[in-house]
Amino acid sequence: MAEVKLVNVQKAYGDAVVLKDIHLQVRDGEFMVFVGPSGCGKSTLLRTIAGLEDITGGELSIGGRVVNDVPPAERGVAMVFQSYALYPHMDLYENMAFGLKLAKVPKDEIDRAVQSAAKILNIDHLLHRKPKDLSGGQRQRVAIGRAIVRKPQVFLFDEPLSNLDTALRVKMRYEFAKLHEDLKTTMIYVTHDQVEAMTLADRIVVLSAGKIEQVGSPLELYEHPDNLFVAGFIGSPAMNFLPGTIVSASGAEAVVRLATQETVRCEVDAARAQPGDTVTLGIRPEHFVVSHADNRIQAQVTFVEQLGSATFAYSTLPGTDSTLTCQLDGALRLKSGEALTLGVPAGACHLFDAQGLAFRRHAATELRQAA
Repeated sequence: MAEVKLVNVQKAYGDAVVLKDIHLQVRDGEFMVFVGPSGCGKSTLLRTIAGLEDITGGELSIGGRVVNDVPPAERGVAMVFQSYALYPHMDLYENMAFGLKLAKVPKDEIDRAVQSAAKILNIDHLLHRKPKDLSGGQRQRVAIGRAIVRKPQVFLFDEPLSNLDTALRVKMRYEFAKLHEDLKTTMIYVTHDQVEAMTLADRIVVLSAGKIEQVGSPLELYEHPDNLFVAGFIGSPAMNFLPGTIVSASGAEAVVRLATQETVRCEVDAARAQPGDTVTLGIRPEHFVVSHADNRIQAQVTFVEQLGSATFAYSTLPGTDSTLTCQLDGALRLKSGEALTLGVPAGACHLFDAQGLAFRRHAATELRQAA
């Protein structure tokens, strides 16, 4: 295992800067996930750690050793790509052993390494098969096994589940979590799927336009996003954002007037806000309650999804361009065009200033304990 540390790391292609002043410490044995939209730089960041991309500036160290100029094969890392990249003419054993053979590792050591990795991944009964005889999930396990046999200090995964169907992705998320628990090795995982990130990560790094927006545990990012970008990216369905104006503010709460002239009380530290300031109110779909006594908002249903365990109501606010996504009780029956009275607990409200920075919330922990 090893710590990975990046200090002021930058990457540019000519005048195009794709990584901007990256400061990050991946702890020894940690499972860290990079997330962000397409083009945010998450795969480029992973490739710089692997040595497949040279950094333009800054310092990168693995296990306490600066590796800026160290070739990929000597960095103590193993990378698993989106594509399986298996040799079709070799069986699974040969695919997993190939790298060790090139390194002239003794045959008995190769056999022990392959058998041990195959057992961890539950493919030891498939070692005689060719890749064409396997499912997508089994092929991905072989690609992971090929990395395991090298006994790296750090595992790097670049969207390894994106080629799999939905059901198999859910199963493989469990397999990755179990693999980390078994190996207890530092792992860095790139995905655009924030559900994968929330499921797997000890900590998540949210990237946007080549810079880090926030680093934290899944629940920290969910409950205390630093800004509008993180708030909108973490959580599924995405957080609702409503424009508003501060009516009153203190260190304990803020009262916000919406475009509908309704007011919403938010339990946040709004000491830096002033009456009249433009703000954005954030409400997660799962925090709405029908006919709640606190913070009532009137809406009109435009579309309903009945999914059994939950009802998703897509609504508009009368007289405005604002729309809401609400996750409600599955037993609730709604129709398009129906008027809907919604409420949200003051402690569940998020609030962001005109620059998109969050006002610190007070009640997230209490809400989670109550749930």
